[in-house]
This record gives sequence, structure tokens and C-alpha cells, in this order.
Amino acid sequence: MIDAAALTVLDDLLKMMSGSFNGLPSLVVMAVPLVVGLILGYIVKKILKIGLILVAIALVAAYFGFINLGNVTSEAQSMVNQYGPVAMSYLSIFFGIVPLSIGLVIGFILGFVFS
Repeated sequence: MIDAAALTVLDDLLKMMSGSFNGLPSLVVMAVPLVVGLILGYIVKKILKIGLILVAIALVAAYFGFINLGNVTSEAQSMVNQYGPVAMSYLSIFFGIVPLSIGLVIGFILGFVFS
């Protein structure tokens, strides 16, 4: 009995996957969040690398007395105050467009790890 029910559910899932959304095959629609996640993971990893390098350079320059970290933090805070709300609005628009799915999460992890 359980095997027949499992096969029925599997058959229903395959029928749903073989359909189309507005003329696009469902596998293409499911692949879009994965590809977006791959791109986002790659970009985030590159941004983090650049950020860590800049922090290391700032610490070395502060150690040798070339810059004052108080000035750096005040400039960074002013940039966050200026560009932070704009970035958050674009982020909310992005997540409103891109469907949050397991494909996006898997793509993000793969893009972050294997870039």
C-alpha cells in the first residue's frame, strides 16, 4: 500500500515538473534561482576578499602611523549613513523579484565555496 501511494505522489510530482510556466519549461524556471545564487555567491566572496585586504592594509598603515583609524571609521560611518538606505531598498526590491528557494541557497553556497 505504501509503495503505491509513494509512486502516485512521485507520478504527480513528475507531471508538475513536465509542465510549463508561460511557455517556459519548469526546469528552466527552477534553474533561474540556482544561477542567480551562483552569481551572488561568487560576487559576495570577491567582495569579502577585497574587504579583508583593505582592512589589513588599513591596519598596517595605522600601525606605521600613515593614517588615523578614527578618521577611517568616521568616513566609513558617513558612507553607511549616506548609502545604507539606498542599498537596503535595492536589496528589498531584489528579494521581492527573486524567488527565495532552496535553489537560490544551494547556488549561493556553491558560488561562494567554488569560486
